[in-house]
Amino acid sequence: MKIFKGKVISKKMEKTATVAVNRVVVHPVYKKRFRKTKKYHVHDEIGVEVGQEVRFVASKPISRTKRWKIIDLVDRKQSLENKKSENK
Repeated sequence: MKIFKGKVISKKMEKTATVAVNRVVVHPVYKKRFRKTKKYHVHDEIGVEVGQEVRFVASKPISRTKRWKIIDLVDRKQSLENKKSENK
């Protein structure tokens, strides 16, 4: 299973979060790089807020549009500290 990482952009539903996943795509002919964004409706039992980064994975269908489940939050401060310690 592939694990996606994205940013929560909406939390208007009770146990559902809308998560935007950005990726960089290279044009096959012109070789220009551009960003593509896709939105996923993700089942949320953790209680995330708008602006947080989350990791999510595919699961059994929960509703008509929800086929994803949040695994955990991505803490930016810890990830920045880990990158700094790896570089030293």
